[in-house]
Amino acid sequence: MQTELFHQILQDYWGFSTFRPLQEQIIQSVWEGRDTLGLMPTGGGKSLTFQVPVMGMKGICLVVTPLISLMKDQVDNLRERGIKAAAVYSGMSRDEIITTLENCIFGDYKFLYVSPERLSSDIFISKLQAMDVCLLVVDESHCISQWGYDFRPSYLKISDIRHLLDGVPLLALTATATREVVDDIQEKLLFKEKNVFRKSFARENLSYVVRKADNKMAELIHILQTVPGTSIVYVRSRKQTKEIALYLQKEGIAASFFHAGLSHEEKIYKQNAWKLNDCRVIVATNAFGMGIDKPDVRTVIHMDLPNSPEEYFQEAGRAGRDGERSYAIILYTAADSVKLKKRITDAFPDRDFILRVYEALGNFYQVAVGAGYNDVYDFSLHEFCLPFKLPFLQTHHALKILELAGYIEYTEEIDLRSRIRFLIYRDEMYTLRLDKDTDELLHTILRNYTGVFSDDVYIDESMLAVRTGKSRKEVTEMLIALSRMRFIRYIPQKKTPFIVFTTSREDVAFVSISRDIYEERKKRFEKRINSMIGYVEEEAVCRSRMLLIYFGEKNPRDCGVCDICLKKNEAGLSNHEFHQIKEQVLASLQPEEPRRINDLVDSLSEVNSDKVIRVIRFLVDQGELTLNDDKVSLLGRF
Repeated sequence: MQTELFHQILQDYWGFSTFRPLQEQIIQSVWEGRDTLGLMPTGGGKSLTFQVPVMGMKGICLVVTPLISLMKDQVDNLRERGIKAAAVYSGMSRDEIITTLENCIFGDYKFLYVSPERLSSDIFISKLQAMDVCLLVVDESHCISQWGYDFRPSYLKISDIRHLLDGVPLLALTATATREVVDDIQEKLLFKEKNVFRKSFARENLSYVVRKADNKMAELIHILQTVPGTSIVYVRSRKQTKEIALYLQKEGIAASFFHAGLSHEEKIYKQNAWKLNDCRVIVATNAFGMGIDKPDVRTVIHMDLPNSPEEYFQEAGRAGRDGERSYAIILYTAADSVKLKKRITDAFPDRDFILRVYEALGNFYQVAVGAGYNDVYDFSLHEFCLPFKLPFLQTHHALKILELAGYIEYTEEIDLRSRIRFLIYRDEMYTLRLDKDTDELLHTILRNYTGVFSDDVYIDESMLAVRTGKSRKEVTEMLIALSRMRFIRYIPQKKTPFIVFTTSREDVAFVSISRDIYEERKKRFEKRINSMIGYVEEEAVCRSRMLLIYFGEKNPRDCGVCDICLKKNEAGLSNHEFHQIKEQVLASLQPEEPRRINDLVDSLSEVNSDKVIRVIRFLVDQGELTLNDDKVSLLGRF
């Protein structure tokens, strides 16, 4: 009966006839009221694991997620399906938040998305207690674990919410988590019992490749000319995105660039062009990818090393979601390892510098010691650093550490789209005395957007301009005029980072940066960086196997399609077979005692001679053995 209900909901609202692997098991667990942790790779269909069961339940689902862009997209997608959904996040006004929360209490809403920073506000807590919550969902749940790569202190507030929602089951979702993090998630989120659904992270169609390349641009062109289809090229800086995109264009490859500094309209335009194959290659920072689901990406290419295997796995996993052969490629030089290790000192400036930044922050906004609690300020890193002669990168990371320590909330580049809400009733529309252009604009809004009389609705001034035959500037001016007349509430797009003082300003002598936040976190960061370096420098172990072991999978198989497996497969060897022969070969060699290849092969008579020769050749090619005439020796001994 329940299975039939789930399938009916899936068909009615999403138009699918079957679930993906693991979705139905998680849905059943949630339906039974059990705390549940779902580990599903990027693109595995996580959202349906809570959206489907909630549509069969009475009440509203509270979804905690840190990704504001994804939050907005999900709300829009649900509304398009006729499902009432709302969101509360950083940057909304007090009135907007109250209105949204009251709509969720009285308006038969099914989903409320909220950023973790909003959970502890008095407004939210008071309104939450009046809601009929049927399920609590924690997306990107690895953020609650200090052992994870993306810990966010705001996530620790979720346990307080659980106490307010007595008896409400919880679903935690993540795409990347080690066993250590899996256990920590369940502990921090107060699971009644351990209950984990894990889908193997193995991707049989995805070939992992590390390619040493002194000339990365030439190698990039070669790859794109060799492997047809859509591609994502990841780089670390905004400047690089544009430079490389222009270079590809000159080489006749349709390319564009993407980073967090673009306007909302630019982001939408570039995403759509790429999704519709008008643009083949998108060159991007890690800002590209959240909520992006294009199934036919053939290559994901990293021009720089990611900070961790978790970060790499997330980004590489955007290739080949349609199940077809695809490639995740890292272009690498020895200098990249040096640059990656430098990030440790950049990401963890010394304590004196962090205190200097905190003091400068108070002086910059003229906040007195003992004042400033909950004050919000627009923030520009550039404008802040200049008068105090602070280096940009280290300052950015110092602010992040101060956030982890609980002194500030540092929110980077929130892109708040334009919103509109009618303040008059529909019947009053026909009594207004407006000029022809303004009247046409209002009716265009009504034809293109629903819910404008009850909710703040996101609008696109450029689209309205096209529909009305006006310029974007003219549309904006008319909307401002209507807002001044109190016919509508119009909130123009705002794109700005901001700083919130989450405690009263402290004297620097009393600012405490705990060991967990600094020393321990630094050690874990260093460990991840070393794991990433180990991954690219490895020349004998299957790359997929390395990643799966990192994420806690037991006895994973060789993939057979990564660069290392393909080298070995030329010898017709499995990873196990290769390592057995390798160990025998190395054990048969003594320092300063080179051996003839034929003698070495004969000494291993129980092994196929062709396979031994091929392993020897591989070890010579990789620099583990030295070959001189027909004699081999251990490297550096001959």
